[in-house]
Amino acid sequence: MEYHHFYGQTILKAIILLFLGFFTPVSADQQYQINKILRLEINSSINPATLNYIKYNTEQQQYDAVLLTMNTPGGILSTTKDLITSLSNTQKPIIIWVGPSGASATSAGAIIASSAHLIFMAEGTNIGAATPITTTGDLDKESDMRKKVVNDIKALVRSQSQKNHRNFIPFEEMITTAQSYSSKEALELQIINGNANSVDDLISKLSGKKVYLNSGVVNLSVADNYQVIDAHMDAGQKILNILSDPSLAYILFLLGIALLYVEFQAPGGYISGSIGVISLIIAAIGMQVLPLNAGALALIICALILLILEVYITSFGLLTIAALACLIFGSLFLYRTDDSYLTLSLSIIIAVVSALGTFIGIILYIIFKGQKNIGKSHFNQIVGAHGTVIATISDTIYNIKIGGEIWKANSKMTLNSGDKVSVICKNEDLTVNVEKIER
Repeated sequence: MEYHHFYGQTILKAIILLFLGFFTPVSADQQYQINKILRLEINSSINPATLNYIKYNTEQQQYDAVLLTMNTPGGILSTTKDLITSLSNTQKPIIIWVGPSGASATSAGAIIASSAHLIFMAEGTNIGAATPITTTGDLDKESDMRKKVVNDIKALVRSQSQKNHRNFIPFEEMITTAQSYSSKEALELQIINGNANSVDDLISKLSGKKVYLNSGVVNLSVADNYQVIDAHMDAGQKILNILSDPSLAYILFLLGIALLYVEFQAPGGYISGSIGVISLIIAAIGMQVLPLNAGALALIICALILLILEVYITSFGLLTIAALACLIFGSLFLYRTDDSYLTLSLSIIIAVVSALGTFIGIILYIIFKGQKNIGKSHFNQIVGAHGTVIATISDTIYNIKIGGEIWKANSKMTLNSGDKVSVICKNEDLTVNVEKIER
């Protein structure tokens, strides 16, 4: 009897637990509090400078969420994919705001937006027009290359949108038919999570938003005393951003080729050739042919070569100026590798280059002044020196070579090339009078 009683109690408990299981509410999503927001800005094309700027700050800063304000006409597809990967690696909520009014997330900007956890747009903005094109225009609609590129980008935006539980069909239409949507249309099509006309307005709407992180689903809540950390491009990134413009990189490439052609046609000056090499290195960095760190090292080596050439070539300081420019650019671009946590302070670069430039200037001044004084004393002591006739200018005027220097000389005697002469006096017009040495 006791056995049957125990057995009956066990069955009853199991039934009660099963009954309660049906009516027990599912546990709420985990709360995610935002105390620090890292604010980044894309206000130009998507290029290596943009990628470096975002990767560096997302790896170095401490934050709970990334707010990326965007106004871009598009950019390089390979860089766009790298940027999406970089943002995904943060494991933090990524919020994109297309603003202020008049801004757009076009082409590569729309692709990046598809990867964000939350998207907000200001009134008067648009998103879309992400059909792939080349530098010469749109790809041939019937070509296999276009189909491959379009299908690749479609799969990318579809997977990114589905990951964040967003309507992916409008994003695909941005790729296939170059569709573009206003902020109102984007909200109606569930492309974005809301409209916000300012950053403060956006932040006020974050609390309660659901975000699908890799670690799970979370509900955002913004702390009352939240902090916004503004991260701006440093000097090196700003210069690289300018140089990464495709049109400028192409112009620098052609300029470099033209200057090298001039150098080969009239060798000896090295000035045009040096500037040509610098232009080609910078163009290669902008076109992503040279890795950024390798290009920086090439510029520093080029600066060293130019300083050595300055010793042997009279360039009136042009080679030194070019060398200092190479040194500045190379130093600003240095330590920009993906796995590098080193950076050069702008103040350090300015101090070192200024000190080096001052030192070189003092040395050149001393050398120039010394050569000038030597020239004066040498001219005063040239009487009695021996030389050789190398050319006849007129019946009484000749060019003579004295100790490696070419002088204009007057002679009452008829001289021939190769005759040995002796200086008998000097003239105020920096010419000398000579007489033939009889053998």
